[in-house]
Amino acid sequence: MVLGSVLNPINSTIVAVALVPIGAALGAPPSQTAWLVSALYLATALGQPVVGRLIDLFGPRRLFLISTSLVGIAGLAGTLAPNLGVLIAARVLLGFGTCAGYPAAMALLRSEADRTGVDSPAGLLTVLAVANQTVAVIGPSLGGLLIAVGGWRATFAVNIPLSVAAVLLGAVRLPKGERARRTGGGRVTAELDLPGMALFAATLVTLLLFLMNPHADAWYLPVAGAVAGGAFAVRELRAGVPFIDLRVLAGNLPLLATYARALVAYVVSYAFLYGFTQWVEEGRGLSPSQAGLVQLPLFLTGLVVAALTGRRAGVRGKLLTGAVGQLAACALILTLDSRSPVWTLLLVALVCGVPQGLNNLALQNSVYHQADPERTGSSAGLLRTFMYLGSMVASAATAAAYGTHAGTGGLHELAWFMLGSGTVFLLLTVLDRGLRHVGVRPGAA
Repeated sequence: MVLGSVLNPINSTIVAVALVPIGAALGAPPSQTAWLVSALYLATALGQPVVGRLIDLFGPRRLFLISTSLVGIAGLAGTLAPNLGVLIAARVLLGFGTCAGYPAAMALLRSEADRTGVDSPAGLLTVLAVANQTVAVIGPSLGGLLIAVGGWRATFAVNIPLSVAAVLLGAVRLPKGERARRTGGGRVTAELDLPGMALFAATLVTLLLFLMNPHADAWYLPVAGAVAGGAFAVRELRAGVPFIDLRVLAGNLPLLATYARALVAYVVSYAFLYGFTQWVEEGRGLSPSQAGLVQLPLFLTGLVVAALTGRRAGVRGKLLTGAVGQLAACALILTLDSRSPVWTLLLVALVCGVPQGLNNLALQNSVYHQADPERTGSSAGLLRTFMYLGSMVASAATAAAYGTHAGTGGLHELAWFMLGSGTVFLLLTVLDRGLRHVGVRPGAA
């Protein structure tokens, strides 16, 4: 389950140092290679709730085996890709293939708790969380190493052995006698809410297409997205078993505020991960392996901060500190140029690591305390969707800022965008007085 759950973060971070070599090899500017980032997150944003629903209906085993098999196929397709279009298609397939690992792990832990009557120990959930953070730590460095040894195609080829290992372990270890809730084809179709899924997909796709190329000639895309979004809302409010239960949001303004914070927080986080890394390679002139090493302070600091503060239940202090850390990092980026010494790049990554460790913990704890206890799973899934939306906005902003070259001017333009997003995050935190009581034990405030 740990191996399956890390397939998504490793493919999210490993590509950060591969974008420039891919662009150079295939003759694609940053505005086009940005689709390699957006494709995976779009597929994951769509696939995560869908696969989670399928796991609820059919159990984790078969969905885990099918999805992790897709990861190997996508790795092979990316390794042999003759052009950028095929490479983007491989990233889409990777996005769908990596959707099952984490929800399958959670479903298995829950089913074992129900079977044994013993609640799943916190240590198991911590292992999953730390494994994902650790992979994020080594992702860019691993990507740089793979590129140095076998070129950028090696960053796709690594998925083949990972997929084989996950499928073999899943086939041997996952329980075969899992309970399925199927009661007939019509019932499954009704529970899957296929019209809702289609409208959700149409809304996200049209929104992303416009963000990737926001010109007046593409006016029909946001219009189509608004129509699809409206139809999706109507459908979900009327559906007996909705794909995304919008009623979980009705009247819960604190939870809505948490989702908004998640979106802008991850706009800043992923704009740094992809935008800063591209500039380090193309604008500053470092190699992919060196760029991966520059990212290490970000993830290591985030890991340490998360470990030190994880036992503290309150979220407001973490969010405020994270907000200030984001603004400080953006201000530091504005001071960089092509002659900046390497230690300043490491300093920026180090400062970015503080909000990286704090915000993720605080947002997850917020959802846990603010959501309806009977809908914790769906609320947590929706949090991840907003995180993926933030990553897609960040990818679009990076493409718009850089155009055909990841130069210092584009980096500063992106930093101003990040600074604006970080300011919104700070205001959403400061103005939300209800956060004072979130996660705080009665009498401890």
